[in-house]
Amino acid sequence: MPSYKGRKCYFDDQHIDNIDYKNVRLLKKFITKYNKITPRYYSGTCLKHQKKLTSAIKNARFMALVGFTK
Repeated sequence: MPSYKGRKCYFDDQHIDNIDYKNVRLLKKFITKYNKITPRYYSGTCLKHQKKLTSAIKNARFMALVGFTK
């Protein structure tokens, strides 16, 4: 089984404070092939950035930049 324990938050490493819903390339890194949002224990994001990421993905879905399903 792979261990995801030592991962650092991607947004903390890259010094990204605001997650924009229009940045589809960034959002696609945190979406599975079935367009589901990856959980924290897979992606390694901290809680603060996971909440911002989730709301950005939901906004992008509503604006039809990212699909709801495959």
